[in-house]
Amino acid sequence: MPSPKIIVAEQAGLGADGHPRPTEDHVVVLDNAVLLLDGATAPRPDLPSGGWYASLLAEALAAELRAAPLADLGELLAAAITAVAAAHGLRPGKSPSSTVAMVRWTPDAVDGLVLADSPIVVFGEAGAELLADDRLVALRDSGKLRTGGDVRYQRNAEGGFWVAEADPAAAGRAIRRSWPREEVDAVLLATDGVAVGVDEYRLFDWATVLGLAEREGLASVLDAVRAAELGDPDGARWPRAKRHDDQALVLIRF
Repeated sequence: MPSPKIIVAEQAGLGADGHPRPTEDHVVVLDNAVLLLDGATAPRPDLPSGGWYASLLAEALAAELRAAPLADLGELLAAAITAVAAAHGLRPGKSPSSTVAMVRWTPDAVDGLVLADSPIVVFGEAGAELLADDRLVALRDSGKLRTGGDVRYQRNAEGGFWVAEADPAAAGRAIRRSWPREEVDAVLLATDGVAVGVDEYRLFDWATVLGLAEREGLASVLDAVRAAELGDPDGARWPRAKRHDDQALVLIRF
């Protein structure tokens, strides 16, 4: 069976202070998997950045997948979280964190795992199927994440939201799904800096994103989101913490 074609597009955003800084999104392409991680803002200013943590976790997770390419995705993620926490003395509740989106394929199946708000979209004869973790969005929409203290209280807690941090138990709370490989035509993975164009700005749906990406390139999707934000520089229409978030979009064409 031929290997899928994989295309990646990334664009750095701005920090919370409005100044440019390196992207905190990280993409890793392996022989049979793609990893997409989005580092979150650290809960305290004296802690390392979410981008630092996402980079380390991406490396550890890639190593786990290379060593055991067919192992359970949740177990691999838990092992990677444990390894990074042990190597750097990270403690639950007092560490930076990251979203995780993983797609792994075998001759028979395509497996997906999502932890926090970096969605996966699978396309086949039935159309687009979204694999998303909406717990963070649900809490935000219900007004339960108004302050940094709210975020710390709800993070990796029952009734709250789950994200990769220093507690490997979070891996068991990931949203997962598998599809027969013969039924999958394409897969998109996106960080929330791209997904916001679908979920909040309503610029397009996921089928339109795929079509635009294939006609004009993945960068055209990123640019469309950025153009919408430039038209709302102060967040009057779409309130947000940053004028521009980091963006990463991956297309896997089977």
